[in-house]
Amino acid sequence: MLSLISHRTSPRAAFFTRFALCACVVFASILAFTLDARAQDGTDDVIDFQTNLVQLNVGVADRQGRPIMTLSGNDFVIYEDDVKQTVTSFATTDAPFSLVLLLDMSGSTTSFRTTLKQAALRFIDALAPEDRICLIAFNDKTKLLAKFTIDRRKIAEEISLASGGGGTELYDALTFALSQLATEGKRRKAIVVLTDGVDSKASRFDRAATATATTNEAAIALINPEASPLLNGVLDTADRQGVTIYPLALPDGTQKMQTTLTPQQTALYTSARVRLEAIARRTGGRLHDIRRLEDMGRLYAEVAADMRALYSITYQASGNRKRDGAWRTIRVEVARPDLIARTRPGYYAR
Repeated sequence: MLSLISHRTSPRAAFFTRFALCACVVFASILAFTLDARAQDGTDDVIDFQTNLVQLNVGVADRQGRPIMTLSGNDFVIYEDDVKQTVTSFATTDAPFSLVLLLDMSGSTTSFRTTLKQAALRFIDALAPEDRICLIAFNDKTKLLAKFTIDRRKIAEEISLASGGGGTELYDALTFALSQLATEGKRRKAIVVLTDGVDSKASRFDRAATATATTNEAAIALINPEASPLLNGVLDTADRQGVTIYPLALPDGTQKMQTTLTPQQTALYTSARVRLEAIARRTGGRLHDIRRLEDMGRLYAEVAADMRALYSITYQASGNRKRDGAWRTIRVEVARPDLIARTRPGYYAR
């Protein structure tokens, strides 16, 4: 082709033509190298999003609730909107996790800070040696205490030094935690957070919405908790990354306060609780209630045990389904009829 161009054009035009062709070849080589490097370092979440890959963490138990951890990929069938899907990858329950541990350092945890830290230390001891942990503290600000590491001594030291007070920016902290998990490639991912769910920003919106209410029922009716943009921003990101979130719920104001609550306060705490339930349900996690502070360590241990019993399954959503915001229902079936699979119920295709 270059010889034909050189015979039909002037030497000057032929030179520029050759230069342009060479530049295209170099550009294509650089692009291919960049894409290959991104695939190797695990930073290809955007590509997965565009090709409709969906990642699930799936727990399986028998009828007595005992976890089953010996299944293979052939034991699972995945349906999206009742259409059987093609599984592209499967990881057994012993595959390592990338986990973000969120420590609530707001003023509401000051009185039991020592118990909280002891429970967190028990939790990291219950994880598998190859699980990577990222430690984040939050109050009215979010602070990265330790990047992802398997160094338990480093994590334990940072837990012991954590401090703070003030408000609770829960959804900012969850958003930051998800941004850290986005760098962890294809590993199984989870967030564990202890909180009463009362986010400072969401509370301002809730108070404004219920300002005119004179009864508890009226105040609660004025708030649509699951329509919160703060909540749905977290859920959409967790959907795309396949992150399971485990909230450990502290007693809220309806349990702590001895005086009668105003309708606005009742609605605020009720909405906070509904949002925590939505986080656990939508991501396939579980909401654990802390009724007594001495139970905190046991509940952290239960979360660790639950995580160790999760399989990781990725499937390619069939067809050229558009990200049109519609709800996609997910159903997981296990070959053995005596077993029950648990995962997130679906996702909004945003």
